[in-house]
Amino acid sequence: MGVLPLKPFDLGATVLQTPALGGPELTAVLGVLAVIVFLWGLERYRTTFSKAELLVSLALSGGIALMAVAPTLFNRIGTLLNIEQRPLVIALLSNVTLTVLVLWLFARTRSNQLTIGDLTRSLTVERAPTVETPEGQVAFVVIPAYNEGGAVADVVASLPERAGGYAIQPVVVSDGSTDDTASVVADTRAIVAEHPINQGQGGALQTGFAIAQRNGADAVVTMDADGQHPVEYLGELLELIATDQADFVVGSRYVGTDRSDNGPARQAGIRVFTALINLVAKLDVTDCTNGYRAIRGSTLSALTLTEERFSAPELLIEARKNALRIEEVPVTIRQRDDGESKKPTLGYAFGLTRTIFVTWLR
Repeated sequence: MGVLPLKPFDLGATVLQTPALGGPELTAVLGVLAVIVFLWGLERYRTTFSKAELLVSLALSGGIALMAVAPTLFNRIGTLLNIEQRPLVIALLSNVTLTVLVLWLFARTRSNQLTIGDLTRSLTVERAPTVETPEGQVAFVVIPAYNEGGAVADVVASLPERAGGYAIQPVVVSDGSTDDTASVVADTRAIVAEHPINQGQGGALQTGFAIAQRNGADAVVTMDADGQHPVEYLGELLELIATDQADFVVGSRYVGTDRSDNGPARQAGIRVFTALINLVAKLDVTDCTNGYRAIRGSTLSALTLTEERFSAPELLIEARKNALRIEEVPVTIRQRDDGESKKPTLGYAFGLTRTIFVTWLR
């Protein structure tokens, strides 16, 4: 029996000829890691609505999953670039560490943003004056306003002293405006609150709701500062609450009249999202994005409101989840009295979709 000759010992060759890094164990570990990263991003998105965290987690989990199910792809790249096994292991551990650090950084950044938002709203509410409300039922009309100095004073002036059985108290929340929004209503009967930092329409509504609750509001109405919501419908919105027929009343331009300048694409989009919100929340509304609404004051504390931008779907779904009686009344939506729409042209559909599903799932 012959003896096989021994080849010269070569450290580099030994490294290259060691068993390839992989196997079922590594595949399982990488698969679990990919799922953990994806679930972390999803939970952060549901909690903080951070698109950046969600996109980063999707990219990272996708890359890790690719390493698990297609390891030969990386082997080919390694062969092409003449990457040895040991550097590959080091790179793998480094990337896992980097993943953890990136996710932690995004979490801390978003947490700080939310903390700043909460502090901004709390400080604004604390600085807002309290008012002596007349005897009987009082409805606070919350008007979020961002750079609406050309229209908001006329909106406040048009509000009646009483409507639907309630005394009317306006609240204007200037949401980080850089024009004269706050000053033009300073001498009116409205409570004027001013955010030093823009918080979005949803954030401004949260501030207005807190001010209304602190002053013992029996009902709260929300309306736009641009003059699109005619005050003659105020009584119809409030009457259903005053007569105990509803807890949440929303106006509808599709049961009523739409005279706004929304184009066909936006009109079709509103109908699609209305159908979606009706499907997921078992609602029966025709206009899910309408900001002209009335809410019973005692129910506000039951609503979990965290959305800063797309607040209309969140309010509807929260009302449904808390078993509020929801009714719809026909209203007319007019064209803006002044200025341009502040609604984003890019990401509007994504924002509404995200708000609907996040509010529904939480």
